[in-house]
Amino acid sequence: MKLNSLRRALSNAACAMCLVAAGSAFAQSPAPVFPDKEWKRATPEEMGMDPRALATLVEFGGNVQMDSLFVTRWGRVVAETYYAPFQPGMKHRVNSSTKAVVGALAGIAAGQGVLEVNAPVLSFYKDRTIASLDDAKRAMTVQQLLDMTSGLAWVEPLTENPVNESLIGLERSRDWQQYVLDRPMAQAPGAGFHYNSGNSLLASAIVGRTTGMPTRDFAAKNLFAPIGIRDFRWRQDPQGVAIGGWGLYLQTQDMARFGLLYMNHGAWNGAQVVPRAWADKVFNAKVTMFPTGGWVYGDGWWTLPKRGAYLAVGFNRQLIIVMPEIGIVAAVTGRTNYPVENLIDHLARAAKSATPLPADAQAQSALQAAVDAAAAGKPLFAAATAPAIAQEINGKTYGFPPNEWGWKELTLHLGATPTFDLVVFTSRTSDATQRVSLPLGMDGKFAMGTTPEGLTAIQAGWTDASTLTAVLRVPEEGVDRKYELRFSGSRVEMTLTNSVGNKSSFSGQAR
Repeated sequence: MKLNSLRRALSNAACAMCLVAAGSAFAQSPAPVFPDKEWKRATPEEMGMDPRALATLVEFGGNVQMDSLFVTRWGRVVAETYYAPFQPGMKHRVNSSTKAVVGALAGIAAGQGVLEVNAPVLSFYKDRTIASLDDAKRAMTVQQLLDMTSGLAWVEPLTENPVNESLIGLERSRDWQQYVLDRPMAQAPGAGFHYNSGNSLLASAIVGRTTGMPTRDFAAKNLFAPIGIRDFRWRQDPQGVAIGGWGLYLQTQDMARFGLLYMNHGAWNGAQVVPRAWADKVFNAKVTMFPTGGWVYGDGWWTLPKRGAYLAVGFNRQLIIVMPEIGIVAAVTGRTNYPVENLIDHLARAAKSATPLPADAQAQSALQAAVDAAAAGKPLFAAATAPAIAQEINGKTYGFPPNEWGWKELTLHLGATPTFDLVVFTSRTSDATQRVSLPLGMDGKFAMGTTPEGLTAIQAGWTDASTLTAVLRVPEEGVDRKYELRFSGSRVEMTLTNSVGNKSSFSGQAR
């Protein structure tokens, strides 16, 4: 065994022992409390957690580009961090963690007696003509949609830089449900795991069809309101159906509310919100996800039973982590993928005891310092005197030929308060344009403005004598882009790099 592999194995074994030790005293642990409008708070030591380990977790979050981190034990907040420019009160796109919410809604509808999850999917679509129809597709059930075992052909790999052919086709179609229903069968329903966000779209639509109200409204009334979630938005497909595979935006603390609901078997402060038997299915999931690693899947949840961890997982690590054996619920948002097991390790190490630890003022100060540093953020560019070219380009307008980003014109204003004006086309098929004006943030901090994407933060700096580089983030979208503008004479060469490393370039000419 290689040295790094041996170290990893020893680390995993040690963390597993932490879980066993903490879990063995779980019967004596505090009873969970439920947040009202605000969460209850406690020092880490009061909850048997190590502040220094939590400080290390906060620093880890900065290294892996988290946007927020919210850690609770037995319903009490022990660590809460927002990494600049993300701020408290912002919602974040949770991506495929939406699938776990749809799973809960299906369980609520089933508990109300309006949805039979073992019914064939096509029994809810008798009003449609469906392509590639065969006995296998006729046998596909709602539960198989929730478990990613529908058998429908779909290309959506679970990789760091996925080529989601099927999602591209879905987004371009006028009727998303029809697009999914028309896919041919790649395998028999129930034969095995195959990730497919189209499954979750159909499940969301079926919840709406059976409950007689839009899925978003059903969620607001029957799931979100009972656990105190009031600030959310949910993207819809062209037919007005809440997108089941992604599209939900939540505050980080509200993501944790959903996790706490499941850790308490679907109950909230004495009221059963999700039927207990349905919620507990997550902790006994049966669908193997990958050949190795021990991950299993059920009702939109990823589960790692050997580590006592149950997660709602969204691309770029939008996570709701439930660890019942040690009383932990954590919520995380971010901008990059990283091994989830590393986060589980950090949480397990922090849970030192099921009973209170002695107060440690120095450790608490270290944790607070890590939280404060995350909120302040680090300058992305070294302080530098503006090069001579800054005067030459100040106030100039550069025009661009047709390009994939829809840029038409760019004007830089490099005075005491640097800003830029960008004219973009409103769509690929229209000549209509709109002007966006934003601060450049050249003082080592993110400057905030608003674009069609939402609240936007930009930090910029000169990276050589002719190159102005800017990092743009749309905090609630988890979007991260780098723009490099290289000036030469009357021309500018623009290179854009997105958060998964894809690059595109085009040139502009001064007018």
